[in-house]
Amino acid sequence: MDAQRAQEIASSPAMANVKYNGTQIYIEHVDQNNGTATIHPLEEPNNKQSVSVSNLIEQ
Repeated sequence: MDAQRAQEIASSPAMANVKYNGTQIYIEHVDQNNGTATIHPLEEPNNKQSVSVSNLIEQ
């Protein structure tokens, strides 16, 4: 995924099916300058991490 698409998903009120390492995640914030996103697994909202948007897969 690219940073622009990740930002579109993060800004959308509709829930998108995005996975990181096989786990469905929620994108909280996208840093387009660095190409990273702050994410958390849907079932673990307190388990936040910053990852490269290139590792996110939209299903």
